Amino acid sequence: MTVSASLTFVGTATTVLRLGAVTLLTDPNFLHRGQRVHLGYGLFSARRTEPAMQPEDLPPLDAVLLSHLHGDHFDRPARFRLPRQLPVLTTPHAARRLRRWGFRRSIGLETWATSEVTRGADRVRVTAVPGTHGPGAVARLLPPVMGSVLELERDGAVVSTIYITGDTLCRPWLGAVRERFPQLDAMVIHLGGTRVLGVLVTMDDQQGADLVELLRPPVTIPIHYDDYTVFRSPLAAFLAEVGRRGGPGEVRPVSRGDTVALPVRSA
Repeated sequence: MTVSASLTFVGTATTVLRLGAVTLLTDPNFLHRGQRVHLGYGLFSARRTEPAMQPEDLPPLDAVLLSHLHGDHFDRPARFRLPRQLPVLTTPHAARRLRRWGFRRSIGLETWATSEVTRGADRVRVTAVPGTHGPGAVARLLPPVMGSVLELERDGAVVSTIYITGDTLCRPWLGAVRERFPQLDAMVIHLGGTRVLGVLVTMDDQQGADLVELLRPPVTIPIHYDDYTVFRSPLAAFLAEVGRRGGPGEVRPVSRGDTVALPVRSA
């Protein structure tokens, strides 16, 4: 039987991943255009875009993958309208809060720890990988963040390996992702050049291109780039920078509401 994999872009860092028979939701954010999200320390940001789906529009899910607990990654509609029985794979910090909110099956993953989601003959192994949401001491003021590597396995063979960066800055030690997963098939990269009080806390076009060069994925899918007023680096800047450098692999932009295929190797 042929194995397929795809990503449907909902908005911000929210995607629906169909990996074989397994369906995952990432970083659920369903606020409408004009609504504001709380970023902590009295800071707010208004949403500029409309999400392509609401919780009621989602397909049946096997789990939620949450990079960190910020209001633009797990918002009020997610908290009150997603099924409480869904497993949520996330950081230990976020898992503790989510369990208090009634998501009892939340699993906190330390760096390089794994968890598995299985449906039928397909298994997705999720490995938490490092990330930092800010430079130096700023990172300690923000929620801990993780990236994730998803390995789709059919009949004991890994057929697709996808890296989702989470809201991290580009740092040389992210090269460990490629060292541990040398057959990386695609990277889903969180961009936006988010600035809070002038401090960069997500990758801009320069750092995004740096990470493409560092990890050299065959396919890069950019998300998280224009949805909030704190996002300062547009998608066009990233595309131009990767093009200027002649970056490795292919960049596949995907519009909100659209679906893009993810690479799958022969089983």
